[in-house]
Amino acid sequence: MSDKQQHATAYWKENLKYLIILLSVWFIVSYGCGILFKDALNEIRLGGFKLGFWFAQQGSIYVFVILIFVYVRLMNKLDKKYGFDE
Repeated sequence: MSDKQQHATAYWKENLKYLIILLSVWFIVSYGCGILFKDALNEIRLGGFKLGFWFAQQGSIYVFVILIFVYVRLMNKLDKKYGFDE
């Protein structure tokens, strides 16, 4: 395997690691907080709404948008690390 190919393989392994972590967070927030842990979270109120309801309706969307920005930042760092930045 050439040095360039090993470089690209290492880049994609790190990229996939980031994707798995961020998608896991998104899954836990959207499915876990909105559906599975809804009853426990409904004991807490946020802005007059039960927290489980809030996560199901809005919280998972906010977390998803934040995860997009986190992914962009991580990818910019990764691109610089492996020399793929502009």
